[in-house]
Amino acid sequence: MTATTALSARKSAAVARGVSTRGIYAIRAENAELWDAEGKRYIDFAAGIAVNNTGHRHPKVMAAVADQAQAFTHTCFHVAPYESYIALAERLNAATPGDFEKKTMLVTTGAEAVENAIKMARAFTGRSGVISFSGGFHGRTLLGMALTGKVAPYKKGFGAMPPEIIHAPFPNAFHGVSEAEALAQLDRIFASSVDPERIAAIIIEPVQGEGGFTIAPFSFLRALRKICDQHGIVFIADEVQAGMARTGRMFGVNHADVAPDLITMAKGLAGGFPLSAVTGRADIVDAPNPGGVGGTYAGNPLAIAASHAVLDVIDEENLCARAAEIGEVIRARLTAMAARQGMECIGDVRGLGAMNAFELVKDRATNAPDAPLTTAIVAEAEARGLILLSCGTRYNVIRLLPPLTIPMDQLHEALDIIEASVEAAVQKTA
Repeated sequence: MTATTALSARKSAAVARGVSTRGIYAIRAENAELWDAEGKRYIDFAAGIAVNNTGHRHPKVMAAVADQAQAFTHTCFHVAPYESYIALAERLNAATPGDFEKKTMLVTTGAEAVENAIKMARAFTGRSGVISFSGGFHGRTLLGMALTGKVAPYKKGFGAMPPEIIHAPFPNAFHGVSEAEALAQLDRIFASSVDPERIAAIIIEPVQGEGGFTIAPFSFLRALRKICDQHGIVFIADEVQAGMARTGRMFGVNHADVAPDLITMAKGLAGGFPLSAVTGRADIVDAPNPGGVGGTYAGNPLAIAASHAVLDVIDEENLCARAAEIGEVIRARLTAMAARQGMECIGDVRGLGAMNAFELVKDRATNAPDAPLTTAIVAEAEARGLILLSCGTRYNVIRLLPPLTIPMDQLHEALDIIEASVEAAVQKTA
């Protein structure tokens, strides 16, 4: 019995079935590479689901965490606060868009950040309704999955969702939903389903993660900003996956020159350590009463130390520019693949910075999704030593999330594997 087989059996016997996993059991990782229990080496194009933007175990991150561990690991910020939390709040206030007074709260997960942003919006407006978008992902907690615009596996079997969550269409030109139609549908929602004066917040991912890496048109984000201003609605940008230099700018909304009222952050914020944040207008962030937001582990000192190092690395290594460069290489290669004879299965190539994806279809006339081919490509790549993730409401999108610190030779090696994997999967499923 191999080590992987033994670990898989133990996992099945001891770990909750609902915790989905892959068959790769990690024993070591460094920058863009990972080694499993058999000693097999992989190039990691998942990066912990966009967490390790600075790579696995970046030396500056590891040194910062080690230094903090020598001082203290936990006091609870509510009990004995510490300067590093305050300093990180100051840095995030300065880094986020918007020429207005800002404040920040730190928590642990992206779902927590989203939930607290909604609580702030409700406390500030005195309203309870929230609009999110089809295909969006905002977490697995009860409110998070209610906001999420994808049923399986996130909502299936969990009963009634919290009330006053309304889903609007997300513009997706590839699937026939224009920006104009999405805005018209939002207008119809206000006319037929809910008074805009009951809406506390509109929340949107500038680039959808689980929804298939669909990019919100920049003009659409600007239109939402105007709608929120018109009706006194809090505009929340969920930057959990798109933030921290991933799209070639510090935040996805920077491309649209939009300043949301609140921004949620997590994933790449702390280089592999659990940390999330809500940053935004001081009056909105301050709306909850003292004690109304927070948590025992919120703003953990080790994760905060890691986050300070991540922000330093983003600046010192110019990772925004690096993300743009990586994205250009990836999209050029994927576009060339899609143009080749026999590659008609690639229906769309899209991306912003180093947040890229390609969508698999049965034919380009109908763009009918090909989920089995998508699964086959991911498996072929894994067999060849590349970790890929699929996504999309129709399970037919492959997303590429290399660390922004990946060496160029490894990037090209990974793209070679992708091309070989698509060719092999097409032949096997033909």
